[in-house]
Amino acid sequence: MPPHDIAIIGGGIVGLATAMALSQSSAASILVLEAEPALAAHQTGNNSGVIHSGLYYKPGSLKARLCADGRAKLIQFCRQHNIPHEICGKVVVAVDESELPALDELQRRGTANGLADLRRLAIQEIREHEPHVAGVAGLYVRETGIIDYVAVANAYARLIREKGGIVHTDTRLTAVTQKPDALVLHTSRGDFQAGNLVNCAGLHCDRVARLCGLNPDVKIVPFRGEYYKLSADAWGLCRHLIYPVPNPAFPFLGVHFTRMIGGGIEAGPNAVLALARHGYSWSHINLRDLAETLTFPGFWKMARKFWKTGFGEMHRSLSKKAFLSALQRLMPELQLDQLAPGGAGVRAQAMRADGSMVDDFHILTAPRMVHVLNAPSPAATASLAIGQYIADHAARELAIPGR
Repeated sequence: MPPHDIAIIGGGIVGLATAMALSQSSAASILVLEAEPALAAHQTGNNSGVIHSGLYYKPGSLKARLCADGRAKLIQFCRQHNIPHEICGKVVVAVDESELPALDELQRRGTANGLADLRRLAIQEIREHEPHVAGVAGLYVRETGIIDYVAVANAYARLIREKGGIVHTDTRLTAVTQKPDALVLHTSRGDFQAGNLVNCAGLHCDRVARLCGLNPDVKIVPFRGEYYKLSADAWGLCRHLIYPVPNPAFPFLGVHFTRMIGGGIEAGPNAVLALARHGYSWSHINLRDLAETLTFPGFWKMARKFWKTGFGEMHRSLSKKAFLSALQRLMPELQLDQLAPGGAGVRAQAMRADGSMVDDFHILTAPRMVHVLNAPSPAATASLAIGQYIADHAARELAIPGR
């Protein structure tokens, strides 16, 4: 028998949640391989730290179902394990009348997705929550919060280890050899054997699928989201979370204001093409990554359709004044000297050859393998529900010993 029943590739919050679910629901021996020196190093550790409500998602979609279940489980988990979090609520603001139909649709979706305290607000009511906001109408969403997702991921890893699982960091998968009775995983720290594999590699999930001999139907195109931090004298401008009405053509929510669980307020993110899969600034360039993007026909089909929006996002990235102008649509009082450069995150956006961006979870199954090829927001919020969903899928499709 191979030394490990199942190997999870990727030590982000989705991979760890999947490994934890498998360790709790089966007798399988678990191995987690993470390429970076630390867990949760990329999408998990560089997002906005928001507990999402499920407001935006198409009713009946997998995202909508898993967000509602996962949010409740995440809050309970945080209470049990003393992880910092706060359900503080947010307002979504229509800045002019042209955005009211989209606000109506958000209200419809939120109601259909079971949000218990979703309230339409006139501008005077918005200012009872956020006195410095400009707009014509809004929604108050009570079920939104803030959290430390790195602490959540590390708690998952601790529980995996307590169940006898092994979690290796600094272990990059370089090749996979398929034998009749096992998969040989060649890594930067030597070879491991596993009976089955679950690919939760995030920014590299399509490459891991190709290492396994598959030809996935999507390509990961990295998009960077950049943030500014508000100076301490501007913290009073934002009490909780303030969001715009998003463009429904994109899987991005637009620049917004987020109070952080560790203190301070972030503003952002924008969405620009990253020049590397770990491209956290314009100076981070990886020629292999960039060549894969620029030779992918789907990228150019998407770019031709949304070139104007793309140039606007690039302008905001390169011009602090342009970024401020976008923020001032929501908060006119904000001043240029109240913005300081913050962090950035890179989103693993799965894209099809026709240029369409995959909007929901996308899972590919092969003999002895399950590949998670798109795990978009609210992946962190819904991680416990997603992890159980993937674990259940693996239990049906793979030879995993039960308890």
